[in-house]
Amino acid sequence: MPFSLPSRRALLGVVGASVVAGLTACTPAEGAESTTTALTPDAALGSPEAPAATVTPTPTPTPTLTATKRIRRSFIPDYQLPPIVGGLAPVITKIPTKHPIVFLTIDDGNIKTLESVKLMAEYDYPASLFLTRNTIADNPAFFNAFKAQGSLVENHTVTHNINMVRQWGYQQQLDDIVGMQEYAVQQYGRKPTLFRPPGGAYSNAMRQAVAAAGLKAVVTWEAKANAGKMDYQVGNSLRPGDIVLMHFRAEFAADLAAFRAAQLAAGLEVVLLEDFLGVA
Repeated sequence: MPFSLPSRRALLGVVGASVVAGLTACTPAEGAESTTTALTPDAALGSPEAPAATVTPTPTPTPTLTATKRIRRSFIPDYQLPPIVGGLAPVITKIPTKHPIVFLTIDDGNIKTLESVKLMAEYDYPASLFLTRNTIADNPAFFNAFKAQGSLVENHTVTHNINMVRQWGYQQQLDDIVGMQEYAVQQYGRKPTLFRPPGGAYSNAMRQAVAAAGLKAVVTWEAKANAGKMDYQVGNSLRPGDIVLMHFRAEFAADLAAFRAAQLAAGLEVVLLEDFLGVA
């Protein structure tokens, strides 16, 4: 397949010469996202003999960044992002393309480990990070390491209310989306262009709110890396143009290994969704 000249994006690598050998244990993450659904209407420690001890959480270490230039190949896009029509943002589940490419997206931000930074750098994967303000507020700077590798932060709301389509009207949905827009600009210096609905469900009211918040598209998925294996809504392998869902969870390494095996078996290259859509 034809390649363009090297991407205009000169990406920075990350991770110093040594990485902490033993990572602190992670707390369980929340459950897996549901299958994409379109909704068109709208202990404490202690013993009986001694008082319970107070458990003080260990802060997540912020990775040390080291500048290393990377030039990543980019494909000439053969797909154009649909425009906003009638005030509704388009919904993208898969990119129709003839290029042998796949797009990695990682959600939420619950579990933050140096191992995840190391693995993304080792595999040289750029990803769209759909982050939720309430899950990253304890250490938003942690995700700068992924930015330095070439990933981008996108919008996954403030609260991650998976029932927002059913429970909330247009204005409350808009407020939750705008809140994450503002937070992302404050923390990362860039206004997100893509939105992922919590749980995958969306409605016309949500699409309207997404457009009103200044975002370009609602992004869902048809394949995901979950519990150390790949799950497919269509077929049994990755296809060109697939948008793959992952999460920042305790099983990050196992999920990324499952994705990598599927990606290599399919002969696909991981490229940044925003670059391909022209919304970086």
